[in-house]
Amino acid sequence: MLKNYFKIAFRNLWRHRVFSFINIMGLAVGMTACLLIFLYVRFELSYDSFHTKADRIYRIVTDLKTPTELIPTSGPAWPVAPHAKLDFPEVEAYTRVNPDNVLFRKDDIKFMEEGAIWADSAFFQIFNFRLIRGDVRTALIHPFSVVLSETAAKKYFGKDDAFGKTLLITGGAVPATVTGIMKDMPENSQIKSDVVLSMCTLTAEWAKDLDNQWGNYGPYAYLLLKPGTNAQALQKKFPAFLEKWNGEEMKQIQMYPTVLLEKLKDVYLHSTRGDLGSSKSSGNIKNVYIFSIIAAFILIIACINFINLTTARASERAKEVGIRKVAGAIKGQLARQFIGESVIICLIAFLLTLGLAALLLPAFNELAGKTISKGIFENPGLLLLILATSLVIGLLAGIYPAFILSSFNPIEVLKGRYATSSRGATLRKTLVISQFAISTALIIGTIIVYSQMRYMRNQSLGFNKDQVLVIDTNEDKNREALKQAISRLPNVKAVSLSGSVPGSGYAGAYSEVENIKGDLQITNLDVYFVDFDYIPLYNIKMAAGRPYNREFKTDTTQALILNEAAVRTLGYRSPDQAIGKRFKQWGREGKIVGVIKDFHYKSLQNPIKPLCLRMEWPRMGLISVKVNQAGIKGTIADIEKQFKTSIPNRPFSYYFLDEFFDRQYRSEERFGRLFLNFAALAIFISCLGLLGLASYSTMQRTREIGIRKVMGASVSNIINLLSKEFLKLVIISFFIASPVAWYFMHKWLNDFAYRTQISWWIFAVAGILALLIAIITISVQAFRAAVANPVKSLRTE
Repeated sequence: MLKNYFKIAFRNLWRHRVFSFINIMGLAVGMTACLLIFLYVRFELSYDSFHTKADRIYRIVTDLKTPTELIPTSGPAWPVAPHAKLDFPEVEAYTRVNPDNVLFRKDDIKFMEEGAIWADSAFFQIFNFRLIRGDVRTALIHPFSVVLSETAAKKYFGKDDAFGKTLLITGGAVPATVTGIMKDMPENSQIKSDVVLSMCTLTAEWAKDLDNQWGNYGPYAYLLLKPGTNAQALQKKFPAFLEKWNGEEMKQIQMYPTVLLEKLKDVYLHSTRGDLGSSKSSGNIKNVYIFSIIAAFILIIACINFINLTTARASERAKEVGIRKVAGAIKGQLARQFIGESVIICLIAFLLTLGLAALLLPAFNELAGKTISKGIFENPGLLLLILATSLVIGLLAGIYPAFILSSFNPIEVLKGRYATSSRGATLRKTLVISQFAISTALIIGTIIVYSQMRYMRNQSLGFNKDQVLVIDTNEDKNREALKQAISRLPNVKAVSLSGSVPGSGYAGAYSEVENIKGDLQITNLDVYFVDFDYIPLYNIKMAAGRPYNREFKTDTTQALILNEAAVRTLGYRSPDQAIGKRFKQWGREGKIVGVIKDFHYKSLQNPIKPLCLRMEWPRMGLISVKVNQAGIKGTIADIEKQFKTSIPNRPFSYYFLDEFFDRQYRSEERFGRLFLNFAALAIFISCLGLLGLASYSTMQRTREIGIRKVMGASVSNIINLLSKEFLKLVIISFFIASPVAWYFMHKWLNDFAYRTQISWWIFAVAGILALLIAIITISVQAFRAAVANPVKSLRTE
């Protein structure tokens, strides 16, 4: 009996191979997309879950309250973590992690390790970064110790054993001992580096007072709490802790920190303060939710197609059911047969899904910008879930023919009195509306995502980033000489030395600036360290006053330039009112000499904050070079020669500012590409289903089409007849999708400080696209039916 069921099932598949192909391919593509998205979502949710003590690890963050604002920071003051270990028995261990760019040298090999980190000695005891060589308890306990990843060890020592060997670090060529070799850090880790240096190198050797600087907010800090500790109860103890250690200074500077504890597993997706890789790898829980919803939508669309086509074709087998019943088949046997056939089709689709997913996974990894999985069989649980899903779909799709057709009276069916149920037609229409509503919503979402990306790229930034080359000298003592040498090159328009460029890091400075009432107002200003040439090179416009000028000798010691946002926080109605006002900042006193127009020194996701430009030569290590487009390769070669002459002990590296600035939008660009691709897949699957239903509808009306053509109906009349019913369903789906899409995309746009508007034309374009897609899909089949020979059509019955 079972063998007979298989024979019948494969015979039916082959006899109706076009419908079978549409059915199987639509379901397989849907499950493939769903599998890939689930791999992505699972990877995003897995960040830092490999740490065995992750449930007890908390990151310390701080809210700084000043008289004018609340400043959220991603880390506490330097002394907080070590003193918390001393004061609170609930703290088992602590580590601070400070990212840095560190020069490494071994013989003629030299690299600027831009992803290096400094960490306290408990780093490898708190986090599960496995050491191949070395002791987790002692690897970072002494100054000038360094732990290398396997990749870094091979880079510097080749096949030789790096353990116990010496490297030279920083521009001072200080010897550092390799005290450990670790496995490369996992992809799903916030902390990701090939080089870990001992924090005591800083705190015990190079900056011995660092652990007492309560006003210096720098490192990321993590606490490992003892088992059973209530983190919220511990958090409530920090106000008294800060009062004990720093109460007098807080009152003096009127800056009051509030310490908060963030669970390690929540930082990557839920924290608004960024992580160690905030420019590279920080996640967004909203994006995870969006892709999960898209995966569900795609699977729903695929299921709708499968159930639609299966139930639509079920009526063709009514006579088969009648004959089988007359021959003695009972209802249970018929039900098992139809359900079995449906499940077999789903299993074929599942096998096809495995092949498609394995084939597409490398391209999907590239699209996602990270290796979310090296192979689909790395996640057997997820494959079992997809298999179970396919079986459930098969059961659901088989229920209609199994229990509806198997219950028909065989005599009625064999006499030709069986008619398709109107309830079945209503069900199919409802399913078509549902799938096209989802597709239309995804079209609207895709247009809005790309509108936002275009808006961010085309928005005026308030400065000129084109044709600017940036070189990092790491504050080498010969950087001024290098700047002068570069300025003399023929294709160089301008050169500037600074501590930051737009899109890069900035410092926060406790400041006192005279406000509209004449009082010195305490405020926190972002700081860019710049020279005389910075403002003209970047073409930053002045709102009032003047830029820094070599003719004014006091500009290097007694002058400050603010942006318009800073002026507004001081209560001034116009920038001119701020000129000549007093300031105190980091031991310097003087007057405001200029106000620049606001420019976007961060990405457009962030509002423009109060900023000051300060002249301070020791803190400037970046050389910005404005170059001519013509002969740019030769200009770069000339700059490299000058670099090697002036700074021979450092590797030459550069980047173009426009590319560097646009890196801030990489995560949004990846999100947009993924959204577009999966929206296109959803639309493709919807079209497959629509094509299948249109083909079935056309086949059911073959005789009617023949009669209409004999009576004089034109090709356009026939196409209109076959299309209008489906197009009505698409129009209904548009009106359902539009408000839903507007609601969710409005919430998504709220994450951007500067955002595009959701205009009416977006919905108009989406509606027209949905209609065009439907028209093209239906018209292919309708045209074939319309041009067919009516004589053949009339002979079909």
